[in-house]
Amino acid sequence: MGYTMVISEKMEAAARIATALDDDGKPRRLKEGGVTYFEAERRGERIFVVSAVGHLYNVTSERKGSFYYPVFNVVWKPVFEINKAAKHLEKWIHVFSKIAGGASKLVSGTDFDVEGELIGYTILKYACSGRIGEAKRMVFSTLTEIELRKAFENLLPSINFGLAVAGETRHMVDFLWGVNLSRAITIATKTQSGRYRVLSVGRVQAPTLKFIVDREKAIQSFVPTPYWEVTTTIEVGGKLYKARYERSKLHSLSEAKAVVARCEGKTGFVEDVQVRTFKQNPPVPFDLGGLQGEVYKLFRYVPSRTLSLAERLYLDALISYPRTSSQKLPETIDYREILSSLRRVVKYRRLVEELLSKTILKPHEGKRSDPAHPAIYPTGNLPEKPLNVSYRRIFDLIVRRFLSVFSVPALKQGIKVVINVEDELFYLHGRRILEKGWLKFYEPYVKSDEVFLPVLEAGQKILLKNVHLEERYKLPPTRYNPNSLLNMMDEEGIGTKATRASIIDKLYKRGYVRSERMEATELGFRVVEALEAYCPKILSVELTKELEGEMARIEEGVLKREEVLERVVNVLKDVLLDFRDNEELIGRALSDAVSEMGKETDVIGTCPVCKSGSLIILRSKKTGKRFVGCSNFRRGMCDASFPLPQLPHTVKPMKTPCSKCGWPRVQVKSRSKRPWHLCLNPDCSTKSKRRERE
Repeated sequence: MGYTMVISEKMEAAARIATALDDDGKPRRLKEGGVTYFEAERRGERIFVVSAVGHLYNVTSERKGSFYYPVFNVVWKPVFEINKAAKHLEKWIHVFSKIAGGASKLVSGTDFDVEGELIGYTILKYACSGRIGEAKRMVFSTLTEIELRKAFENLLPSINFGLAVAGETRHMVDFLWGVNLSRAITIATKTQSGRYRVLSVGRVQAPTLKFIVDREKAIQSFVPTPYWEVTTTIEVGGKLYKARYERSKLHSLSEAKAVVARCEGKTGFVEDVQVRTFKQNPPVPFDLGGLQGEVYKLFRYVPSRTLSLAERLYLDALISYPRTSSQKLPETIDYREILSSLRRVVKYRRLVEELLSKTILKPHEGKRSDPAHPAIYPTGNLPEKPLNVSYRRIFDLIVRRFLSVFSVPALKQGIKVVINVEDELFYLHGRRILEKGWLKFYEPYVKSDEVFLPVLEAGQKILLKNVHLEERYKLPPTRYNPNSLLNMMDEEGIGTKATRASIIDKLYKRGYVRSERMEATELGFRVVEALEAYCPKILSVELTKELEGEMARIEEGVLKREEVLERVVNVLKDVLLDFRDNEELIGRALSDAVSEMGKETDVIGTCPVCKSGSLIILRSKKTGKRFVGCSNFRRGMCDASFPLPQLPHTVKPMKTPCSKCGWPRVQVKSRSKRPWHLCLNPDCSTKSKRRERE
C-alpha cells in the first residue's frame, strides 16, 4: 500500500502541516541528501510532507548565451540549470521525485495564490512524472492546526489549473518582455559607452519608472505662485486662539493688506456658532496594501519589509495569509474563539472583554474581496517566544485593527465659530470626541484630532489682539515614496499585490531612483526619455493593464495561454524592430549616464543652492579632479559645485549636516593625519577656524 505526499512551499509551513496531521503531533523529522522533510501518521495513513524552497523551476531561453536578442523560444527548466548559484536546489528535486515515486496520493499544500499554485504545478509536472491530473489540493489561510486538519479532511479534487496556467503565462510573458528589452538596452548602451551595466526594462517596471520621472519633471517645471493668508489672534478667558480669514488664500497682496487694515485693532462679535455631530466609522480589515500603507505611515517600513515581516508572522501561525486583496472577514472565521484567545494578553484583555459582551460580532468591512483568502487577521495563537521590535509592531497593529473593526463608530462634534470684524469673517474651528467607540481599540495608532474651544455665544464681543499677514507659495507636487508609489501602481492596475514591492526595490537596485523620497537619477531620466522617443509602447500603462486583464481571463478559463503569448510576441517584434532602427541613438542617449553612474559615489545630501537636486561626487572630464556637483547640472537647472581634496585623500559622505551652518559635509581621510570633517559651504565659520589653525 502506498502513502500520501504533501507538497509544501516553505520548510516552516511543512513542519506545521506535518505536526497538525500527525495523530500525536510529533511527526518524524527525516533527511535525504541534506534535505529535511517530515513523516506523519494520521489514522493509519502515512503522510510525507516535503518542502520546496520557493520556485524549483523557472522559464529561460532555449538558446544559451546572454548577448543577443530577440528571444522568442523559451523553455521551463530546473532553477539549478539556469543559475549555477542554485546548484543546491537539485537535491530538493531529487527528494520530490523519489518520494513521489512510491506515493499513491499526491497533495499540493502550497500557498493558495498564483505563485503558490505555480510552484506546486511545476513540481507535479516535472519532478513527479507529470502526475498533475491526479493531485488533490489543500486550501488554507492560516497555519493553525485546526485549519490545516480541516483543509486535509476537505481536499479539493484537483489543483486550480486556471490559477496555475495564469501563473505560468505571467512568468513567460514577464521573461519574454524583460529579457528582450533588458538585453536590447544593455547591448545598445555597452556598444556606445564601452561600459557593461545591466539595465533592466520590465513590463511593469518601465511604466512605474515613468511615474517617477514624470513627477520629477513636474517638480522641476513647477513655478511657485505666491498667495497670502490672513489670521487673527483672539483672547477668550485668558487664553489665545487663532482664527482664519474666510478665504484661506488671497492671491492679491493689496487685497490682503486691505483686509488687515480694516480689521487691525478692531473689536468683532460672534456672528454664529455652528455645531455638528457626526460619526466616524471603524476602519476596515487590512488587505496587504492597507497593511503596507499603515505600517509605512507609522513606522516608515518600506512595503517589501512589511511583507517580509508579515510572512514570517504567518509562518509562525500568528496571522492569516498576508498576500490578500480582501477587506472582508467571512463568518466562517470563529471571531469569538480568536478573541477569547487574545484575552490572555493583559494589554488586550479589557478591550476583548468589551467585544465579547456583545450579542452579535459583526465586522465593519471594506469593498475589496479576494476569492482565495480573507483579510489579514490574528489567528488567536500567541507568540511562543518574545517577538523582536519589528515583528511585535506588526503583530500588535494587526491585532488592534482586528479588534477595532468589531467596535462601534466614534461620535464626534465639530464646532465652527464665525467672527465678524467690520463685515470681514474669520473662522474658529474646534472638534471634540463625544464617544471614543473604535478609537480606544486602535490606540496608540490613531492620533487625537481634538481642538478645544471656549464656550462662545452669538453676539459676544471679541477683541482682536493682532492680525497677521503671511506670504506663502503654492507647493510643487511631492515626490513619491515607496508607499505612495505602490498605491499609484494599485490605482493604475499594474503589477500584483505580491510583486509591486519587489518592483520598487528593483528600481533602487538598478540605480534608477535614490532616497526615500523617490528622486529619479540621471540614468532613470535617460532610460525613460530614450524609450519615450523611440519605443513609447514599452512605457504604456494601458498595454500593461491589458496584459494583466488577459492573464486574469486565463485564470477564469476565458482565454488560452497561447493566445496571450502570441500577442506578446507580436508586440515585442514591433518594439524590437523600432529598437534596432534606433539602437545607436538609444545607446548614445544612455552612454553618458552610464559612464557617470560608474564615477558617482554616494549622495552627499540635498543641494543647498537649488533645493531640489542632490549633491554627488563627480570627476572633471578635463582635469580628472573630483568635485561635488549638483545632479540638476546636466538638465541646466543648477551649476552649484564645490572643490574637494584630491588623492591620496579619501572622501566619504557624512549622514549629519554641519552643526554650524546646516550644509552637507564629508569626512576626509589621509594616511598621515586623523580624519577631519569638511563642510561644503565656502562661507562656513569652520573654514575660517581651520585656516587660522593652519
